[in-house]
Amino acid sequence: MLYERTASAMSVDGSGLMWRARRLWRVRGRKAAPLAAIVAVHGVLFWMMSTGMLNKVAQAVMPKVVTVSFVASPEPLKPPPEPKIVPMVVQVPKFIPPMPVLPTPQTQPTITVAPPSPRNAEPTPPATPVAVTTPTPTPPAPAPAAPKTVHGADYIRPPQPVYPNIARRMGESGTVLLRVLINVKGEAEQVLIQKSSGSTNLDEAGRQAVLRALYKPYIEDGKAIPVYALVPINFQLG
Repeated sequence: MLYERTASAMSVDGSGLMWRARRLWRVRGRKAAPLAAIVAVHGVLFWMMSTGMLNKVAQAVMPKVVTVSFVASPEPLKPPPEPKIVPMVVQVPKFIPPMPVLPTPQTQPTITVAPPSPRNAEPTPPATPVAVTTPTPTPPAPAPAAPKTVHGADYIRPPQPVYPNIARRMGESGTVLLRVLINVKGEAEQVLIQKSSGSTNLDEAGRQAVLRALYKPYIEDGKAIPVYALVPINFQLG
């Protein structure tokens, strides 16, 4: 008796557990079914994107764009204009009566004879010769005398020669003798090298110093005259 109750109780409990499990599955399965469907759809979409099938499906599903251009119908050709008819005007030449021909009277040619020259005409007297006077050429003015040469000169501002650096580095030295033309104002108009120092650098430095100098005018008979003066410039290394 005890076994039968236990078996019946277990059978009752077993059927109750099965019923409860089915009920729980139905309730929870309904809630989990949408979530499982969403996960499955996303998995399929991911697989289609990775394989390129989604792009093909989109191209097949989406409608193709067709470009349609409307071309205007050509205008009908206009008929060519009818040619204009210009009436021809024929000009009838006017009748001009001919001029009557009049007889031309014949005339004798006229000959004109020059009158004879008179025989008693007096001879024409010969022309009197005219004396032509030749102007006497004016003698040229005498050329001014060349300035004379004097030894030494008096200075207002004596020459101040500058020793060239290149001549100093090369160890050049010497004395240059210069011939300077002094005008009536005491200025040097012309400087010539009378005797070289043996160095072109020293000669040019002495020439520039003499040109910058100022001299006392040379007085003769109470009047200043231009003269040549010989001026020596000495370059010596200290």
